[in-house]
Amino acid sequence: MIDHATVDRILDAAQIVDVVSDFVTLRKRGVNYVGLCPFHDDKTPSFYVSPAKGLCKCFACGKGGNVVHFIMEHEQLSYPEALKYLAKKYGIEVKERELSQEEKLMQSERESLFVVNSFARDYFRQTLTQHVDGRSIGMAYFRRRGFRDDIIEKFQLGYSTDSHDALAQEALRKGFKKEYLVKTGLCYETDDHRLRDRFWGRVIFPVHTLSGKVVAFGGRVLESATKGVKVKYVNSPESEIYHKSNELYGIYFAKQAIVKQDRCYLVEGYTDVISMYQSGVENVVASSGTALTPGQIKLIHRFTNNITILYDGDSAGIHASLRGIDMLLEEGMNIKVCLLPEGEDPDSYARAHTSDAFRTYIAEHETDFIRFKTALLLEDAGKDPVKRAELISNLVQSISVIPEAIMRDVYIKECAQLLRVEDKLLVSEVAKRREQHAEKHPPRPVTPHTPPVAAASAEASSPSATRTPFAAGDAAASEQQPTASSGSDVSATEMAAAGYVSFIPQEGKEGQAFYRYERQILQMIVRHGEQVMCTIADEAGNEHPITVIGFVVNSLKEDDLTFHNPLHRQMLLEAAAHLHEEGFVAGRYFANYPDPDISRLSSDLLSDRYQLSKYHTKHQTIPTDNERLSELIPRLLLDFKHAIVSAEIKHTLSALQDPAVAYDDAKCSELQQHYQRMHEIQRQMVKRLGDRVLL
Repeated sequence: MIDHATVDRILDAAQIVDVVSDFVTLRKRGVNYVGLCPFHDDKTPSFYVSPAKGLCKCFACGKGGNVVHFIMEHEQLSYPEALKYLAKKYGIEVKERELSQEEKLMQSERESLFVVNSFARDYFRQTLTQHVDGRSIGMAYFRRRGFRDDIIEKFQLGYSTDSHDALAQEALRKGFKKEYLVKTGLCYETDDHRLRDRFWGRVIFPVHTLSGKVVAFGGRVLESATKGVKVKYVNSPESEIYHKSNELYGIYFAKQAIVKQDRCYLVEGYTDVISMYQSGVENVVASSGTALTPGQIKLIHRFTNNITILYDGDSAGIHASLRGIDMLLEEGMNIKVCLLPEGEDPDSYARAHTSDAFRTYIAEHETDFIRFKTALLLEDAGKDPVKRAELISNLVQSISVIPEAIMRDVYIKECAQLLRVEDKLLVSEVAKRREQHAEKHPPRPVTPHTPPVAAASAEASSPSATRTPFAAGDAAASEQQPTASSGSDVSATEMAAAGYVSFIPQEGKEGQAFYRYERQILQMIVRHGEQVMCTIADEAGNEHPITVIGFVVNSLKEDDLTFHNPLHRQMLLEAAAHLHEEGFVAGRYFANYPDPDISRLSSDLLSDRYQLSKYHTKHQTIPTDNERLSELIPRLLLDFKHAIVSAEIKHTLSALQDPAVAYDDAKCSELQQHYQRMHEIQRQMVKRLGDRVLL
């Protein structure tokens, strides 16, 4: 874990214009810079960079944030990896927290395995380009496959000679330990304790992690040696650093193109990926000949929701992969399938066509997975009633795992037409399957706890202040909340959501008045949270400063209310918990927060596309938000409270009318008490509001 002092040094050194300019051509426009957005096909410049605020934002696709977010998005790195990227750029030594002895040993071993793999990659590459056999055999093979020299260099392809222990001897000569050569799978030990190379006599395909580290190798025997060979490819075995189910070949090179195209092409083998990439179709990865796994699916889902699977028409291979595609459906991804012409595979087709021709073919021939599966199974079933029944059952299972109800309904109707069965039958069967799945996998119960607005604030520390916002127990509870960087399995946002009792739906209320007010209040917290907006006097006449954060938290607690959106609640919790920190600046803290959802929202709240011209700022006196905090904050809070309580009362009444609640005495009583409590809060608010009318 990188310590805070090092993070601050990195953020202070990293200039956003300097970093973005490495990837985007920027032109100065007023106080900002503008260029073509690197995250979508931008025709006119819509990507703005503000050096004063240290933020960037595309006002077409919405992506942006601070300098760390830009690197995370552009290079597809995690938060710590992006920080290390910037540290390396600016020559800053990264200091991480002290590890336990056990952690040091584990980290040391993992690093050692990566170092050994890096040595092997360089050894194989050098053998390919400098050894006589490498040039005459290995390089000749790659060129017969049509690979250009720049592509061979980019994918770090290599060659291992026919010598059974050349790599092992070179590694030992350079001081690498025998145990690490075995643990990486580069070598194996014979019964007589001799060390032998695993990949001798093969061309080498290194497998890279998402961040570009070499985690494993694939070796292919050459055509001249395939006679009598049952297994053409040999792959690295599972190790401390390599888990095949979590890796995709080519993901390191494809990640940016996948994000930009918002689609991933999935193929089977190494050469398929390389040939397609060379032809210009860069958003392609391979499952390396295995059925898709949950880990691989999640890796793709990090970058896109859309995936097209390319098949070469091998019926056996297609049937074997159907289970993996059901897993993609369960993940909520949009899946299309494309069959290449008979006798073609992605490798051969890419070598014979341009990227435009390849993409055109895919666009014209790809089909939705459910329709593809229906047609495939119908062809197999023919007129056999038993097989048709099995077909229906198979399709029902696929549809039942789709999380979106609307998508399930669409597929049910289409399948009913294709299969010529009543859609009611499919609806019933899908519902049955989902109920069975829910029984086997019940949702994890959430233990309620103190709402996050019950966090300690600066004003709570003054016993003589006019308000006493929180009880000691509330403060203690809030201090025990884990933050997003704590390493807990449950995210801080989920923790913040757990104790919030409301009958307003969590989703689909972004257009409601209370939601807009809530976002505006949060914007004030992010922009001005640490600033003093007013003072209050105690009984002795001493004045105590009230910050924006303290005022908001106290005011919400006064009516036992909190924000509706879980992310907003978490940010309020974080703001209150750090208010005592000397030098705390809300905007900087949230814009650099490790949780990307929070940091991106904060950057969005800090962003302004338009600024006043020099003429207006010179000749007109326009009060800023900062000068009107004592007026804006109370007004926003009053508007929010009125809107949220009105919405809560409305949705509680709606819940009371549910027949299921009417027959549940305990639930009905709970709802009635909640309804009465909301009415009491509304009554007290009206008293405080006096003559003001809120619409």
